[in-house]
Parts: sequence; structure tokens; C-alpha cells
Amino acid sequence: MREKIKVIVLCIFIVSFYSIAEVSAEAGKTGTVFSKEGSVKTIAFYFHGNFRCAKCKKIEQYSREAIEKYFTEQLKTRALIFNIINIDLSENKHFIEDYKIYTRSLIIAEFKDGKQVKWKNLTKVWDYLNNKDKFYEYVRLEIKKYLEQI
Repeated sequence: MREKIKVIVLCIFIVSFYSIAEVSAEAGKTGTVFSKEGSVKTIAFYFHGNFRCAKCKKIEQYSREAIEKYFTEQLKTRALIFNIINIDLSENKHFIEDYKIYTRSLIIAEFKDGKQVKWKNLTKVWDYLNNKDKFYEYVRLEIKKYLEQI
């Protein structure tokens, strides 16, 4: 019985990993992102490296929580995607130049007709790291601006 559970968990992990990797690779290589449902409108990217300090992990956690709290419907319809990417991996190094990344970052990118048209680095996530409510509100307002333009 335990072996069956291990196999099922492993299969779920592999399928999830390849689904995320497919969207990440497509976004990075071509500047376009497509899903089975069609063109993705807004992506929130959290970029991290191999070394992950407590503050970096907290930014990822708060970003995920804020996005899941305020944009549940957009996540379900894939009008918004939250994507976590390790920029220390060789296949993701291009993001450093693409988004002018100099530290761990939360980037919001807008896509129209399958092409990226604009993006913004939400640098104030570092300023609000010690105030969860302000952090959430900042992320909510910034993403809302992008989604309203769709």
C-alpha cells in the first residue's frame, strides 16, 4: 500500500513539475505564453536563486498568499498565473537581462495577443516585508492595475 502511495505522489509531482516548466520555458524563449485555454494575459513571476534566505522565502510566501487571496477567480481562469523561477538555473539566466533583475524579485508582466507588452518589477515588496498587510495591499493594487487593462 505504501509503495502505491509513493508512486502516486511521485507521478503527481512529475506532472506538476513539467506543467510549470512548460509555461516557464515558453515564456522565456519566445516572449509569448500560451496555455491550452489560449493566451495568458498577466503573469506574476517570483524570481529566486539557489541560495534562499528567510527574507527571500518570505517574499515568495507573501506573494503567493496575496495572489491566492485576492485573485482566486483570475487564477482559475488563467487570466493570471503565478510562476516561481530559479534564475540560477542555466535555462533561466536570460530572465536576469530580460527583466533587469539585480535581486530576488516579483515581476508582473502583461501579455496581449501572445506577446509581452509590458512589465514591472514590484521593488516595494522589500519595503513592506515587515508589514504583511501593506505587502498584500501593494501586491493586490499592482496586479489589479494590470488586470484592469485587459
